Amino acid sequence: MSSNPIEGITEDDIAQYLAANPAFFERHAELLLHVQLSHPLGHRTVSLQERQADMLRERIKGLERKIIDMIRAGTENLGHFEKLQRWTLALMREHDPAALPALLLGELQQRFLIPQTALRLFQVVPGHAEAPWAAPVSEDLQRFAASLSEPYCGMNNGFEAAQWVPAEAGPVASLALIPLRRPGQQQAFGLLLLGSPDATRYQADMGVEFLVSVGEVSSAALARLLPADEPA
Repeated sequence: MSSNPIEGITEDDIAQYLAANPAFFERHAELLLHVQLSHPLGHRTVSLQERQADMLRERIKGLERKIIDMIRAGTENLGHFEKLQRWTLALMREHDPAALPALLLGELQQRFLIPQTALRLFQVVPGHAEAPWAAPVSEDLQRFAASLSEPYCGMNNGFEAAQWVPAEAGPVASLALIPLRRPGQQQAFGLLLLGSPDATRYQADMGVEFLVSVGEVSSAALARLLPADEPA
């Protein structure tokens, strides 16, 4: 705001006076009829009341857009919750521990339209050591999984885990890596991969609340495949 003096009074002085005396225009309502402002969408001038009405309409439109976005987000979140619940129930109903990895991955792909999924468990009971999801992984990857305090999302920068995805599923452009842990333990007993050939599907700035829930449910289900006498 300009502070150029107008007969000894600055524009700041006028603004402060009007802010402190809102009844001024009630006492001098006729002044409002003579105040003309430039219209933001054209070269014509409008009255102060009309300009205020335009601003109010824009604010209302902005609020309407926010409400619509909130409703859309709420609907999407409800849909995710319902899918997550059905997926969890499917895992709970499976009585054969050896069938859990394939069921878990297949249900994720089907229910959440995830193009690529893969899984490795670092420690399993001897009877399942030959399963594809129990194939050996490097110590570096195990340390990486243990270092994740939350799921990793982003571009595939040559991650070892991306090689677990079958070749027929196509190249992995972006991915989410979800560590699997027993409650209260830092060491990870496995790593779950969700991938996509779309480089924008999983981004570093995306929220991970849903992925955290997937990790918790997966960890609880797959813990049945771990040796009972070894810490994970």
